[in-house]
Amino acid sequence: MSAPTVASPHTGDTVLRGRVLRDPDDRFSVRWHPRTLLVCGVLTGIVLVVAALSLSTGDYPVPLRRVVETLLGGGRTIDHFIVVTLRLPRLVAGLLIGAALGMSGAVFQSLSRNPLGSPDIVGFTSGAATGAVLEILVFHGGQFAIASAAILGGLATAMVVYLLSFTRGRVAGYRLILVGIGIGAMLDSVTAYLLTRATLYDAQNAQVWLIGSLNGVGWEVVVPLGLALVVLTPVTVLAGRTLGWLEMGDDVAKGLGIPVERTRLVLVVTATALAAAATAAAGPIAFVALAAPQLCKPLTRASGAQIVPAGIMGAALLTLSDYGAQRVIPSTQLPVGVMTGVVGGAYLCWLLAHEWKTGRA
Repeated sequence: MSAPTVASPHTGDTVLRGRVLRDPDDRFSVRWHPRTLLVCGVLTGIVLVVAALSLSTGDYPVPLRRVVETLLGGGRTIDHFIVVTLRLPRLVAGLLIGAALGMSGAVFQSLSRNPLGSPDIVGFTSGAATGAVLEILVFHGGQFAIASAAILGGLATAMVVYLLSFTRGRVAGYRLILVGIGIGAMLDSVTAYLLTRATLYDAQNAQVWLIGSLNGVGWEVVVPLGLALVVLTPVTVLAGRTLGWLEMGDDVAKGLGIPVERTRLVLVVTATALAAAATAAAGPIAFVALAAPQLCKPLTRASGAQIVPAGIMGAALLTLSDYGAQRVIPSTQLPVGVMTGVVGGAYLCWLLAHEWKTGRA
């Protein structure tokens, strides 16, 4: 099979073309962006470095050589408990949650054509949080019930926002953001009311969850989260291939034969499910979904939603933030939501100032 490569004009992409030997007239082509691959490789390297530091450092240091031995099935019993039982689930959860939030943010920002169109800004994570808090304070459910309530709350909020955003037979990006902000504010008020009516013990537990934390996360949280991403990620990536055309306008997309509203609905559902699954696992961790896609764009300089790079960026941001949250105050593990809130708040101020200067805000 021959596979010549040619440059793709206007995009900076490289197109790999080949010929199937059984049928000379049957060709395939794959487009890839070298700079995007380089950025993804660098981000993956950063993630690996943070992973090595997270698994080997702490109150009980474990040399990297022994970490590798433990991960391969050897090592001492105490090393296995520290690395595999305590540290590895937290690390894997951070990677999965960050990737889910990054991909979700990339989809919503592309659909709304607005850098503020992330699930935590437009209220979808508020819906997940309200569902989880309702389960904690009213029904007193366990971990599985809380996670299920968060996912259902996020999906229900997404459907309400989606339906209310319809105008002239289509979903308008600016309406999606404005309606989402309004619904999110209402849900935050419901959550606050529930907290005022709860007992002190239940309110404290709910408030800790609302901050967003990876403290105490175990394999019982990581496994269902991983299964959710296995199902949702391929659907999101495949459906997201049309986002570039959707950004050019519904008329252009329809002219190319894309079922616009059906594709948009699938993307809203999958992106919301990603955000809700991440929220169910560790609470509403702010600003990762907002910042990850925006940080990718100037690095990759590629067109389209950049779903996969945004996912890798989200994983890198969250693991870095969690590592900093564990180390910024000795002997105290801060919730990762505190760290992402500080960093994300500063980033949001910069983004708003930048949009204002360019006349887009």
